[in-house]
Amino acid sequence: MADLTVLSLGTGDAELDKALAIAGYAYDASQDIFVSTMDPWQRSIGYCRLYDEAAAPMGMIIDCEPIYFSYNNKKWMIGLWKGQYDLVTGAEIGIYTNGVELELPRVFKGTYYQAASDSECLQMGFTIKKGNRILFTREDRHWWLTGFRLGEFSEPSELTMEIHITFEAFAMRDAFLEGMKKAGYTGKDYRVHNNTVYFNFSSPRSTQPFTRTPKTDQLIQRKNEFLCQSYQDFTRLYSTFPEKIQAIKEELPDMYRLIMNLGKSKQVFEIIVMLTLLGAAIITKHSSHRLED
Repeated sequence: MADLTVLSLGTGDAELDKALAIAGYAYDASQDIFVSTMDPWQRSIGYCRLYDEAAAPMGMIIDCEPIYFSYNNKKWMIGLWKGQYDLVTGAEIGIYTNGVELELPRVFKGTYYQAASDSECLQMGFTIKKGNRILFTREDRHWWLTGFRLGEFSEPSELTMEIHITFEAFAMRDAFLEGMKKAGYTGKDYRVHNNTVYFNFSSPRSTQPFTRTPKTDQLIQRKNEFLCQSYQDFTRLYSTFPEKIQAIKEELPDMYRLIMNLGKSKQVFEIIVMLTLLGAAIITKHSSHRLED
């Protein structure tokens, strides 16, 4: 792993920092990236496969690698993501647990997970490389470790995450390794030291969302590439990040809204969560009726 850079959070502009915090992020000036905070709105929505299926139609062409396993009488999912999120190149590791089975007719059938609690967070880190060039490095005890580089355009296939995750017990580590094997990894693909697992995520082993096709990926990526080039061209004359964002806010409001809504769209997720919670309520109601019968 690369040497870790100490985070220097904040843009120097209090109003901008507040807007970013509402979006669920902070700005790391030392690496020129956005990072997720510990308790953003994204924490309340959990995870289900619908989110990955929704990514491409929302302009995000990203590789996903969900690792499923059972530990301590709970279903877990540790998700890996990397690729292009509209105007940003990004990478994520997310920890989710308390999986329950849901079935929404014609909408979704699968497992819905909650984001890990504070006590379930894990020490983890990754370095994201584009070819041989390091874009940035993250390290923290977290449930959702991320980094997003604004104005950087990448194809997901160009990116490699060098990952390490430290588990709370040998049993949890071994359960995760079993999940890796089920996803298609072999013993040659990872290294273990005590409770820490080291591995790379480059080409996904899991089945990718059906919403990603070569033709649609090509169309969306050309749009994303255009957005990134437009950002670079427009901000070339500004020296600081707050100056760049202020200029975009004043002159390119549509691009500003995209930047402040970086990552995954809150509105779409709220709809998905509403459907999921509705499904959960229906399942609970039907279960109680069966008990009464």
